[in-house]
Amino acid sequence: MSVLVAIVLGIVQGVTEFLPVSSSGHLILFEKLFGLSGDNLAFNIVVHFGTLFAVVICYRQRLFEMLKKPLSKPVMLLALSCVPTVVIYELFRDFFSEAFSGVYLGICFFVTAVFLSIGDFFKDKTKGEIDYKSALVMGAFQGFAILPGVSRSGSTLVAGLVSGADKEKVADFSFLMSLPVIVGSLILEIFSGGFESIEFLPLLFGFVFSFISGYVAIKFMLKIVKNKSFLPFVIYLLVVGVFCFFV
Repeated sequence: MSVLVAIVLGIVQGVTEFLPVSSSGHLILFEKLFGLSGDNLAFNIVVHFGTLFAVVICYRQRLFEMLKKPLSKPVMLLALSCVPTVVIYELFRDFFSEAFSGVYLGICFFVTAVFLSIGDFFKDKTKGEIDYKSALVMGAFQGFAILPGVSRSGSTLVAGLVSGADKEKVADFSFLMSLPVIVGSLILEIFSGGFESIEFLPLLFGFVFSFISGYVAIKFMLKIVKNKSFLPFVIYLLVVGVFCFFV
């Protein structure tokens, strides 16, 4: 992988991680377009780690408060949301591994488009707090969003809205939910030895550009959740989904 390709993929990851269009799906699609072969999972996780830092910077004050009160309700909600994610991953591990070949990519983009259409209907009808039910439902949707093409941010946003929580609180919680998942994925990849054959410079530039673009995307997405429709993303996903059947 060249440094230029790593930069492009880093930007793709950062932008698509927090916009509801599936970062893993776009990474697989762009890897196919660039003709990359072999296992790029290690690089993908490193650029996910760049977006993790973007979340940490954006929510540093809230995270600091959570660290000071590790048994507070926000921390418990975040921990609870991880449970269904882990359970679903373990139950469908082999299926998820197969999906990373891109075989279901077009269908999964269509699924995300349907989710966002549902989310648009509920976006201005919900005003409740994030409760334990919301955390569990959002965690379950995050588990199924391991499938490339199913957006993690989009799925968890819609799950929170359907469960009755306020759209801004749902957006904040959705972004925070990405932290333990990305950290866990990185740890698993390190212990599996997936970094042995990856050059340093592509990893570095991928990380830096995923962090920068991810930070910008978070700020942009928060404005969209407050005031805009998901319809442009629905149209985009339908087009990309069709395109995937010809790649």
